[in-house]
Amino acid sequence: MTLHELLPYLVPMPILLPALTAALVLFFTRLKRVQRGLTMVSYVLLIILCFTLVYLVDHYGIQTVQIGGWDAPIGITLVADRLSTLMLSVSSLVLFSVMWFAMGQARRDGAEEEPVAIFLPSYLLLSMGVNIAFLAGDLFNLYVGFEVFLVASYVLLTLGASAKRVSAGISYVMVSMVSSMVFLFALGMIYASVGTVNMAQIGERMEQVPSGTRTAMFAVLLIAFGIKAAVFPLYSWLPDSYPTAAALITAVFAGLLTKVGVYSIIRARTVMFTDGSLDTMLMWAALLTMLVGILGAMAQNDIKRLLSFTLVSHIGYMIMGIAIGTPQGLSGAIFYVVHHILVQTALFLVVGLIERQAGSTSLRSLGSLASGSTLLAVLYIVPALNLGGIPPFSGFLGKIILIEAAADSGTGLDWLLVAGAVVTSLLTLYTMMNVWSKAFWRDRKDAPEGSRVEIRPTPLTEVTVHVDLKERKDVGRMPFGMVASTALLVAASIAVTVLAGPISTITTRSAEAAQDVSRYRTAVLGEQSTENDAAVKPGRTPEMNLQGHDDQLEVRVIETSQGANK
Repeated sequence: MTLHELLPYLVPMPILLPALTAALVLFFTRLKRVQRGLTMVSYVLLIILCFTLVYLVDHYGIQTVQIGGWDAPIGITLVADRLSTLMLSVSSLVLFSVMWFAMGQARRDGAEEEPVAIFLPSYLLLSMGVNIAFLAGDLFNLYVGFEVFLVASYVLLTLGASAKRVSAGISYVMVSMVSSMVFLFALGMIYASVGTVNMAQIGERMEQVPSGTRTAMFAVLLIAFGIKAAVFPLYSWLPDSYPTAAALITAVFAGLLTKVGVYSIIRARTVMFTDGSLDTMLMWAALLTMLVGILGAMAQNDIKRLLSFTLVSHIGYMIMGIAIGTPQGLSGAIFYVVHHILVQTALFLVVGLIERQAGSTSLRSLGSLASGSTLLAVLYIVPALNLGGIPPFSGFLGKIILIEAAADSGTGLDWLLVAGAVVTSLLTLYTMMNVWSKAFWRDRKDAPEGSRVEIRPTPLTEVTVHVDLKERKDVGRMPFGMVASTALLVAASIAVTVLAGPISTITTRSAEAAQDVSRYRTAVLGEQSTENDAAVKPGRTPEMNLQGHDDQLEVRVIETSQGANK
């Protein structure tokens, strides 16, 4: 059996593999080594699987799987195209690295005290929810994916049960519930108007909906996704929620969960609401997200909060690419998503190493980190310069693509976005170098609070002990798993720079395929006539003959680029 023939079975596996592993991990609750081994093997297989899917989809075109054999738009459709498989691949690498980091830290700093029986299955369910969102071909299952990783993320965010973490977790859940209710409201509006929740069919039928109604539905959907993505003015929950969690949890939240929101905005804009009626609003949101986020970062003294604000700021670059509305702009947004997932996660893992080495993430307490560990300094400075947009790193290349796309569009607002992007990049570089100057370069004796540190001996539970720095005997002893996993992500971010040409080719193909809605619709709906849907009036659902199908997967394939290998 060839790889092409295996595709019907490979597409659902990014969802099934974490789910099955979570069940096995729960079965072996008392055998922690077995739990860790199963989890690591699962993520290695997931990486191999997702990168295989990238190759196959780029080679053979969009792959759709109809669960249970029910044709779209009635059944559950999983859609694997270049965009979704690229997101799956990057997320699988990040999920593996953070898991490796967590296991390395637990082994060194008190594994017996950690709630591993809760952490591992919750982390695997988080992975499953993210993968459901990336593969969902309908709005309802996109909502299901959001809810799965919301439940798991609440557990992960509150591990340790300290008052601060529970408070932050409650705030996070309340905001997420509001987002979910808005999402359900938008889903109900869309179903009432076009009679379906399948994204491809929504896009067809939405053309018959009055423009005002269509814009209103898109606006409600953008509010739901904007909260998930932390877009201005819906971002304020993030800097208060993420920094309270353990660094490894914050890393995966910052690297992935907000990008699921960005991915959903891309899908909504390119598949369902293709008229670009809210592009101007998105441009203003992108500009304000960039500027407000980076100004907030400049005011912080804690590295976790500082990075949380830079996370918000750089979401603005992705929204900028979507709002420009051209294939080049969307390609730049996708390229920047890939870059930012790797770099932002790496930086948060570096913060975990700093906390492990120096006992604090406050700039008022830190100093002499460069002399204490050259390796730690390198692991910080490379992604920091990358995030700041220093050439030739991928951050610079991504910004150049976006700026060029905006300049080609050439409106006054586009040029204002260019100015905002340049200013944000310069201020990001200043912020990152401020951390370098205070935490790594200066003598710790010159720090205002450099003589006392807060030691948290376990990675997930928040047990804080105040000690004098002279009493520390383990400074510089960073566990191999923590260092190696962080180095892996830093190396991956450098690889994006080295392989920028091939990666930008894939992102360009992804953008072009995403904007060619006819390909997506034909892949999902087959050769169904769009004229039949055009005759359906808004608010009416066409009659459908719901005949039973064999219990099997039905797969449709459509070529998505003229340049695909034969």
